[in-house]
Amino acid sequence: MSQEASIHSWPGSYYINNEKRWASGVLSLTRTTLRFNSEQNQENLLSLRLSRIMEIKMESSSFIFSALTVLEQGNIKHWFGSLKPCRTTIYHVLEHFWRERLLSPTEPRGAEAPLSKGQELISLISGAQRRLEDTGKVLNHQGEQFDNMIQGLDKIESDLTVADKLLSELECPSWWPFRKMPWMCHQEAKSEAAAKAACAKGSCKGPKVITSIPAIVSRVGTSGNMKPGSLVVLVSSLEVRDANGQLLHCFEKEEVDDIYVHSPYEISVRQRFIGKPDICFRILSARMTEALSVLEMQHKKKVEITRDYAAFQATLATTPGSPEGGGNIWSAGHGQDTEVPVEVPAGELTQLQLHVLQPTVTEAEAQELKQMLQQLKTLALEAETELERQDEALDVLSCSTDRTTMNINRHTRRMRKLL
Repeated sequence: MSQEASIHSWPGSYYINNEKRWASGVLSLTRTTLRFNSEQNQENLLSLRLSRIMEIKMESSSFIFSALTVLEQGNIKHWFGSLKPCRTTIYHVLEHFWRERLLSPTEPRGAEAPLSKGQELISLISGAQRRLEDTGKVLNHQGEQFDNMIQGLDKIESDLTVADKLLSELECPSWWPFRKMPWMCHQEAKSEAAAKAACAKGSCKGPKVITSIPAIVSRVGTSGNMKPGSLVVLVSSLEVRDANGQLLHCFEKEEVDDIYVHSPYEISVRQRFIGKPDICFRILSARMTEALSVLEMQHKKKVEITRDYAAFQATLATTPGSPEGGGNIWSAGHGQDTEVPVEVPAGELTQLQLHVLQPTVTEAEAQELKQMLQQLKTLALEAETELERQDEALDVLSCSTDRTTMNINRHTRRMRKLL
């Protein structure tokens, strides 16, 4: 049986705890497994399923510097050192695929059953709850900033109202018999109409998002390492963003020159220039198949399959449980994992049935999971309410800003006429 296709590989060293020594080799990541093969005899020193990983951390000690640790179920810790090209890059890639694997609806079922499925679920939900609480705090802080901005704009509008009265007095003194000239009324009506039009334009929604997936991104040709971010596919463009949602680069639909598909999980997007360096981003994601099907329709002639993808697909075709023939080419590596049927002797049938009938989650764990899910639901509803309120506040801010800008420009023109 051939091994599963490797998504990424990095040279490094692995600490063999039994022999108290470091072994050089290659650390490989597949869609379900983390492997380490020795450099000398290609011996497999570690084969760990992603579903059994509890934690991935970057650590260091007086004996080990710049190490990467992987905590397995059963409190078993694996140490990796001397990783190239960069420990941080490898950490981001491993954590991305591990988290996406845990969150995927089709969790792989291996030959070994997890030690405690209930505890694994509790740990996962607990982490999600902490992240949602942190997100709620950030949303509240952001909402306070929006409220302060609205109050500031209200004060500016109040001051502009006073300025408007003063300018009116200067333009038409009380002793002037014709206080309101027809041309002035026409200008005011025109300014108000322009302000309303700008307000309506500011409240319009942006371009429609087709799909958005978390990814590990890096710009080719720069010294920057691969970092967490996201790939956003819109109707008319393709956006690469960082972990904070800041735009790194926007590829307009007509500006994309090449899309190289290295594997079902990795692509490169290039924009060519004359007289200056090209802009190229390499994007790695466990959910890349969601974007590839859309990119194939949007950029039919620009999508190019590389040799790496052909080798990946050939290796995947010989792996048990992988999709075979037909269907979309992007479905390779995105199929559901299946177990290989195992023949069971007649004498062991009863024991197997008893093992299957045993609950994987105890009553206490189910009760705890229920409470945690209720808390998650409450937090999510509160976050949704706050987001809707902030969306309305943004519309108000946009309209107020446009209206204030128009009033300031109008007052400026009036003051210049008085000079």
